[in-house]
Formats: sequence, C-alpha cells, structure tokens
Amino acid sequence: MATSLQNLVPPFSSRRPSYTSPSTPIAIFRGGRRRNARKTLRVCRAIVEKTVQGASSTFAKEMERLSAKESLLLAFKDAGGFEALVTGKTTDVQCIDVNERIISLEKLNPTPRPSTSPNLEGRWNFEWFGAGSPVLLFAKFLFGRIPPTLANLSKLDVLIKDGCGTATAQVKILNSIENKFIISTKYSVEGPLRMKEEYVEGAFESPKVNEEAVPEQLKGAFGQAFNTLQQLPVPIRDAVSSGMKVPLSGTFQRLILISYLDDEILIIRNTAGEPEVLTRLEAGPDPQNLTEYES
Repeated sequence: MATSLQNLVPPFSSRRPSYTSPSTPIAIFRGGRRRNARKTLRVCRAIVEKTVQGASSTFAKEMERLSAKESLLLAFKDAGGFEALVTGKTTDVQCIDVNERIISLEKLNPTPRPSTSPNLEGRWNFEWFGAGSPVLLFAKFLFGRIPPTLANLSKLDVLIKDGCGTATAQVKILNSIENKFIISTKYSVEGPLRMKEEYVEGAFESPKVNEEAVPEQLKGAFGQAFNTLQQLPVPIRDAVSSGMKVPLSGTFQRLILISYLDDEILIIRNTAGEPEVLTRLEAGPDPQNLTEYES
C-alpha cells in the first residue's frame, strides 16, 4: 500500500534551476538597472568633457583678448602716441598696423550691449582717431598753421555720465599758457551698439599762465597784458576770467557704433567706419547703482 502511494506522488527535485528565464520580472529589473547605470555614466562623462572643454575654450579666448589689448597699446606707443597723431607725424605703415590690431580686438568684444552697459560711464582718454573724426578736425582747425612749438593740443579726454558727455581739450601755448576747450554733448541710445551724439555747448576757459615758463623775451608783453586786464571794467573782466561759451545745439550731431567695450578700452566708429580708441582714466560709478540708458 505504501509502495503504491509513493508511485502516485510526482517526484520533486530539491535543486533550483541553474539559470533564470529572461522573461521573469527579476531578470528584467536587474537588466534595466544595469542599462540605466551605463546610460547615466555616459551622460555624466559627456557633461564632464563638455564642462572641461568649455572652461578651456573660455580661458583661451580670454587670453587671446588680453593679448590683443596689449598688442594694440604697444602699437599706439610705436606710432608715437597722441602727440604724433595730432601733429600728423604717424606714417602709413604705423596707421595700418594700428587699424589691423583694432580690428583684431573688436572681434573679441566681451560686451553684447555696450550702448547700455554701465562700463560706458567714466572718464576716458583719447588714444587714436581717424582722419574724419571731429577731434582731429578741431585740432587741425586750431593748430594746422601754427608750429607745435607755439601751440599744441596736449590732451583730450571725455567724461560720460548719465547719458551726457563732457569732452575737454587741453591746449598749451608757448609751453607756458594752458587753456581748456570744453564741449558738452548728449547721447541717446538707438540700438545695442548704436548711439547718437549731439553737441550742446562749447566753452573756452580762461587761460592759466605759468609765469616761470614764460620766455624772457615775452615777459614784458605778458606783464602789460595782465595790467591791461586788471584795468578793465569789472563786468568785462569777470566775463573774460570766466571764459566764453558758445551754444552748439542743432549745429552738429553724429551717429556712432560701439564696436568694443570692457573696463579699460572703448572703441567707437563713425558712419565712415573710422575708429576712435579711448582708454579709461577714471572708473564710473558702482554698476549696482546704475540703470541702463533709455532709448
């Protein structure tokens, strides 16, 4: 009887199969987790490679920009600087060399909207300008027929603040009489790069004389002129002492493009494409306290 019952019960093995069917849920979970891990690893590796490449590219571009700036400043020095440019002593080779370096730097402009950038504000010194620039035309008008030993334009800078500009030309006569000609301008934004510059007023300040630098043969004439000035009526004397102002509203305006701007160099171009390069003398106000110009 026991034997017959044993024959009726199907035999069961105590060993598990040596493999798991791929259709089982456990196998699908394990395989999916491995695939997700490999995919995550590939994504992480791509992100790291892209970050490293991006950082290297940014660093290389910044080094290229700094090198281009230094090259341009050296070209100004080799060309004789501001004095040589005003007096027409720069050669064609020097001019083309400077213009080539200007173009190289403009390609690396770090400011996408320079016309509304806070970096635009501050005091800037003119380093270079083209043949059609109002700066050069003004210098030629004043000193074109006067020898540099008698009178010269020694410096020109501009203060830009709150959408207005104040350009100051420092003039030396006989290396002893210093005079300033000031032009007030107004800027209006017409695009990310484009601005309109309108001249508002011109003013001649009263000259300042360095008596120690006056030549001996002119000291007598200088003394007579000073005495004559003191004998003038008070209203006239005060008017001469305070300088002379000339209204310029509606007489001259021009469109300019800002092709390069950072915290040290400003490059603008007029409608003829001629560049004017300026270097910063004084920093502008804190950018956090500034608002962009309104067009």
